[in-house]
Amino acid sequence: MSDRLRAINWTDNSGAFDHPHSRALLMREYLCRSALRAKAYDAETSWPFFDIAEHIDAEITISPHIAEELEDLLEELAPASLRTTCRGAVRWAALREARDDLSTDLPDPYEPLLAMYERGGGYYLEEYLDLNGVMIPLRDVESNASAPAFLTLAPAALDALDAEGGDDVLREDQRRVPSAQPARDLPSASRRWSDVRRSLHPQSPLRADRITEAVRSRPQRHRPCPHHRDRGCRLH
Repeated sequence: MSDRLRAINWTDNSGAFDHPHSRALLMREYLCRSALRAKAYDAETSWPFFDIAEHIDAEITISPHIAEELEDLLEELAPASLRTTCRGAVRWAALREARDDLSTDLPDPYEPLLAMYERGGGYYLEEYLDLNGVMIPLRDVESNASAPAFLTLAPAALDALDAEGGDDVLREDQRRVPSAQPARDLPSASRRWSDVRRSLHPQSPLRADRITEAVRSRPQRHRPCPHHRDRGCRLH
């Protein structure tokens, strides 16, 4: 996990502008998964950017060598909540290695966020979540826990969403997802995920025909105005 974090280009503004739709989707998916974990382990007050492993087994530690390397990597990263998620992802990996009794019914909470980081760096948390190319509302634990699930984080699928513009595919998926009651414990959260998975998977949730076509004939995207690479740009 530490190697994966070191490989991320945290100042990749170009990547952020090239992948706005997939980054928005990945952040939404992280907010959903972390909300499910927060409700399952009574950690709502720590949500959204928190160390999930700490709420499951506070005794889990990582080696001093890895901890030192991690802190060196995070020293210049902002905001503080981003650093928390990176530490959380490393500790989550350590927890999964140390414990074989963890439920596998809920998906990996940090994977969407790590994939988002790999597609253009981090974020800024202000009135909205600013993903450096697109902004999304944060909302609350309840609304995120009951949000539609996105079932594949495959790079080809994410690339297709960016190539197509993303919105039509997302709206169609959301129409197919049945409404779900907010999860209040781990079993109910697991049932929600299983229900969504069963309802979506047989219907090819990502419309494989459109994704394959988009990947094969992806249009060239225009680069944004150079001023937009500056977060303070107000020219356009």
